[in-house]
Amino acid sequence: MKVLVYGSLNIDMIFSVDHVVRPGETISSKSLTRSAGGKGANQAAALAKAGLSVYAAGKTGADGRFLPELLRSYGVNTENIVEYAGATGQAIIQLDKNRQNSIVVYGGGNGAITMEEITRTLAGFGQGDIILLQNEIVLLREIITGAKRRGLAVYFNPSPYDRAIEDLPLDMVDMFFVNEIEGAALAAPPEAESRGPDTLPAILDRLVSRFPHAEIILTAGEKGAWYGCGEIREKADVVEVEVADTVGAGDTFTGYFIAARARRFSVSQALAIACKAAAITVSRAGAMEAIPLAGEVFAC
Repeated sequence: MKVLVYGSLNIDMIFSVDHVVRPGETISSKSLTRSAGGKGANQAAALAKAGLSVYAAGKTGADGRFLPELLRSYGVNTENIVEYAGATGQAIIQLDKNRQNSIVVYGGGNGAITMEEITRTLAGFGQGDIILLQNEIVLLREIITGAKRRGLAVYFNPSPYDRAIEDLPLDMVDMFFVNEIEGAALAAPPEAESRGPDTLPAILDRLVSRFPHAEIILTAGEKGAWYGCGEIREKADVVEVEVADTVGAGDTFTGYFIAARARRFSVSQALAIACKAAAITVSRAGAMEAIPLAGEVFAC
């Protein structure tokens, strides 16, 4: 089994601030860190560190050459990452004194992916393989339908959520990874006349009802993580740690849940393993480099 992560590759510029800047306000940053990021890159790194055979696809400029180099150092195959004449995607991250973040993203190469590149990439994958997507690149409809035609299982993390997601062929998705905000939005599409209370179990129930053929993984930070599929419901509690940096926690969870299921752990075990991996990540500064190795997570 191969896992193809078709997603964003960003240069993260992380500013350490007392608080997230308010409209019209100018504040000083205590430090500035330039690092590798993008949900696609982070999730590819997490999957590779968790021990799976991982292929990354996407687009960078010359300014982002260090991104595929770093991914290769983790064991990710990067032959489907294309370099073009424009700029790499950029993320401006404000990290406040409580270690919470606010992020502004510029698409760069993530918005310049072409159908020719998609067709060429998907040709290397087929029945039994997995494609993992996020909402940070263009042509998602074409990627989903093309992957399905080739027999891939489609896993989707609709982040960041926007209403354009409703125009995608969501019925083709086999597994959704959503946080509390994304889950609530996806559970109540624009045409919905009414909705129930926004408790996490209620959100999960609505998602399962809307996507009866998909597995749903709902994460909620310190409240833990839920799984729903048909009549099955599972929950895992968060692992308490001292938080250094929350960037990349959700991407780590996604990678390790997929890896745990690939290793034939039960759903409840996979949730617990993914929560443990995410906790290790938030206990460390940085994003991709903070993601733990398999031996730190799967060890007894």
